[in-house]
Amino acid sequence: MEPLFSLSLWLGSQEVQVGITLFTFAAAIIAFMFSKVRSDIIALCSTALLLTTGVIDSKAALAGFSNSAVVIMIGLFVVGGAIFQTGLARMVSSRLLKLAGTDEKRLFFLVMAVTACVAAFVSNTGTVALLLPIVLAMSKSAGVSPSTLMMPLAFASSMGGILTLIGTPPNLIVSNYLAENNLPQLGFFDFTPIGLICVAVGMICLWPLCRIFLGKKSKEGIEKKEERSLANLLSEYHIEDCLFRLKANSNHSLLEGRTAAELDIHKNYGVTILEVRRENRSIFNNVIQETVKADTVFSMGDTLYVLGYRDQVENFAQRHNLTILAEENTEGRTKLDFYEIGLAEALITPGSSLINRPLRAANFKERYGLNVLAIKRNGHYKFADILDENISNGDMLLMHGSWKGIESLAKKSRSWLVIGRPEDDAENVPLNHKAPIAATIMLLMVLAMVFEKQIGVPAVASVIVAGLLMVLTGCTRSVDGAYKMIGWESIVLIAGMMPMSTALTNTGISKWIAESLVGSLNDMGPIAVMAGVYLVTSLLSTFISNSATAILVAPIAWAAAEGMGVNPEPFMVTAAVAASACFATPICTPPNAMVMNAGHYTFMDYVKVGLPLQIIMGIVALFCIPLFFPF
Repeated sequence: MEPLFSLSLWLGSQEVQVGITLFTFAAAIIAFMFSKVRSDIIALCSTALLLTTGVIDSKAALAGFSNSAVVIMIGLFVVGGAIFQTGLARMVSSRLLKLAGTDEKRLFFLVMAVTACVAAFVSNTGTVALLLPIVLAMSKSAGVSPSTLMMPLAFASSMGGILTLIGTPPNLIVSNYLAENNLPQLGFFDFTPIGLICVAVGMICLWPLCRIFLGKKSKEGIEKKEERSLANLLSEYHIEDCLFRLKANSNHSLLEGRTAAELDIHKNYGVTILEVRRENRSIFNNVIQETVKADTVFSMGDTLYVLGYRDQVENFAQRHNLTILAEENTEGRTKLDFYEIGLAEALITPGSSLINRPLRAANFKERYGLNVLAIKRNGHYKFADILDENISNGDMLLMHGSWKGIESLAKKSRSWLVIGRPEDDAENVPLNHKAPIAATIMLLMVLAMVFEKQIGVPAVASVIVAGLLMVLTGCTRSVDGAYKMIGWESIVLIAGMMPMSTALTNTGISKWIAESLVGSLNDMGPIAVMAGVYLVTSLLSTFISNSATAILVAPIAWAAAEGMGVNPEPFMVTAAVAASACFATPICTPPNAMVMNAGHYTFMDYVKVGLPLQIIMGIVALFCIPLFFPF
């Protein structure tokens, strides 16, 4: 036991803990730069090393995963995913595209301007989470690579936060510190002139930096594969020529209260009912479409989507007191939607047990709840009486039914091969009918975050409630789909690096760096000391949260100003701006981490683009801050 006890004492010494922290810190940065290992794994490895060597305890090691900022990021990923899933992102992006067209440069500046304005009133993390799906939709519609817009989106959110007192936590922290030391708090718009200059400089400088260092990545990203849409599939099989919508034209219909099995509509009329849509759905009813099963009971007000030749459909409608609804689209054809109900092709494989047997023997309707709409054989399409058609090797069956049924079909037999990935096809179908609900939830969440102090509801609670409402109201396709929306690599990266911040603070490394640099510049005048404050803050916020950096640097900046006998306001504002204007790594702010995957960036992409911008921003801030906050 004695050697182990000695090892414990040795590891517990301050000098050894400082050395371990510096080694872990340097190793993590080098690993990030070479990008050979995933960033979240690097973060977890650094946490594991600090924990096993006793630099931090288990509570500090796990604190990142319970941190409110990380929980907010998780919730905002769900909210942002729902905005994309409901098609709201596409609607908003189409409006913005009318302003910018498809010109890459105009899109770039429009995204930065809109993001900065939103970030002035909403946290930069919230801003990016809300706008990310919209910007992704814009880039896809305009044929522009996401890498062109994702990094400007993240950087503009940080710049926009400088515009107002509530835009970013460092602004509030330094303002409160002034109040604690008997000076007036900074006003809501006191930061605005500095913020406007930062946003303008950022927009001017970031465009050429992105063109120089991300130009190749942008060109690669524009190359897109042609996707075969579900609408194209319907068109190829000529299904839309035989689709009709029917509805009861009086208070009485022969369908009311009867089941599909009782009516046996296909046998009696040659018509197939594909789906039914009900009236009087609540916002918590996630189902807009229902496939018709044997036990489906029809009600008044139901709208039926049926497949059949016109004379058959007219005969069925006349016998059951139904009206064929006219279509309002330009082609005058009935269009199928794919919210809960999907479409897929199934290829009959060699050796299938279905070959030379009639299609009805496969029992697709009973086993999977799917209708076979048509058979494609040797380039020819067959629609009529297909249930009695013998199946041949190489036949392609067009299947229609619930997405879950199609997914089950894809997994449960070797007699056929479902073309594509049904789960991905389902996720790509926008739930347009839920867009107003998603917009309402998003608006309420933003208002709750803006007026957090007035209503007394913390931002983390607002985001959690918004995420839950998105799931409960069906703005996400499923709970599993909501989990898939979360960028877990970014979450683990941020949460895994937070213990590093604790280690740097607890071992005194952060304080020593700050005091040494600022102290050495004390005799060179206030501008030089301000530059030292900016440099220290910028350096620390590159690797620890900007809130923690502001808390750490605020008393140092105050002491430096007090020692020189000058107004401390410019020093405090310098610390706040430097803490927010941090772009050089993906780990320095949550927005940088959030756009990393979407923009297909590496660690070095941030260094190449963000570091020059961070230096330029610092120089501009040092010249401008004394103009608005004199010594």
